Amino acid sequence: MKWLLAVFLMVTSVIFAPANAAGGKCVGKFANPITDICWSCIFPLTIGGHNLYRGGQEDNENPSDILCSCAVPPIIGIQTGFWEPVRRLDVTRKPYCLVSLGGLELDLGFKAPEGEVRIKEDGTKNSFWQAHWYADPLLYILDIMVEHPCVETGDYDVGYMTEIDPLWDDDELSVLLNPDVFLLSNPLAVAACAGDCVKSSTGFGSNKLFWCAGCNGVMYPMNGRVGSHVSLVQASSLVAQRMTAKMHRQLLTHGTAGEKGLCGAYVQPIMQKDQYKYTMLYPVPQTKKKGSSEDSKCCQPFGRTTSVMGAGRSYPYKGEDFSYELFRKKNCCLGPIL
Repeated sequence: MKWLLAVFLMVTSVIFAPANAAGGKCVGKFANPITDICWSCIFPLTIGGHNLYRGGQEDNENPSDILCSCAVPPIIGIQTGFWEPVRRLDVTRKPYCLVSLGGLELDLGFKAPEGEVRIKEDGTKNSFWQAHWYADPLLYILDIMVEHPCVETGDYDVGYMTEIDPLWDDDELSVLLNPDVFLLSNPLAVAACAGDCVKSSTGFGSNKLFWCAGCNGVMYPMNGRVGSHVSLVQASSLVAQRMTAKMHRQLLTHGTAGEKGLCGAYVQPIMQKDQYKYTMLYPVPQTKKKGSSEDSKCCQPFGRTTSVMGAGRSYPYKGEDFSYELFRKKNCCLGPIL
């Protein structure tokens, strides 16, 4: 009788198991824009290529000339630079779960692949995630830089969901976005990513090694499948970087840094990694700075190892899905319109 009872329990547990067991319950939080954002990440502030205030933060190269001019609109002014919080990203194993909107779950009428973390026979792990891309021009929404002509305007909005993207869970179809993977699928190209890991550990990763995601893995394929899953924070950070690269490749977001960005955003199909820094919003906001008082940070460039920043930032059940804020470098010609 005991074995019959055991079989009955096994069968009923399968029949009545929740349909989304792999992804778990939809969880999340509305980030408090005052207490949950790493506001020191907007620094350094530069004018004419010189630091106005650095704040102990990393910066990429700025145009060296002080004066600048634009034809449309006609402007003669000075070159400025800052880091602008403009995008937000969910990385979740629960399809249609909007982590950044407090765990709101959508029902669009058709099924999307569940996320998972799977242990392979050799003991290594791989995982699959869904991602959501939000427009989030915080400086404009909060009126922090009122009437500033360089600040991106708009409303907080969901801009892209991978659940409705057929390329996101198919390695073969995703090659349509990155056909260059055939040229980079060799031991030499993979070995070069070790150098990118070293470079991103002390500053920004190399834009020349655009197929590398530093210590987090590789950018290809540009989908939610992580073949080298080390931790939840590492894998979700890699997916966030891939998603950003994917939006550039699909021409749905643009470049704003450097000489080209002084007069407005420009097409940038290959993402420049040193244009972005990111900070965690959920499950544990990354607001406590790590490092010395002279060089303390609560955000990091793409590709930097998550072994330090990821400590204690994930936990079972409600702490296995993630929300990140992206800070994008903005160089702008600031002056009167002629």
